[in-house]
Amino acid sequence: MSLSEIEQEALKLPAREKADLVCKLLETLPSADVDISDEEVLEREQKLEAGEIEELSHDEFVRRVRHERGR
Repeated sequence: MSLSEIEQEALKLPAREKADLVCKLLETLPSADVDISDEEVLEREQKLEAGEIEELSHDEFVRRVRHERGR
């Protein structure tokens, strides 16, 4: 079966089965090379809720990443 055929069949699945398939596929990928601990995530969330740092929109995040990469 080709990738195109698998994709066509996967798109026919009900939403719940698609979500299950996505989870299974993601589990097979190597982990991202990101070294952020659960503690750091919690600390950032607390700072955000306390108003110590500002929320960043997805568009702004993408803009900054592109700027840093020179694109």
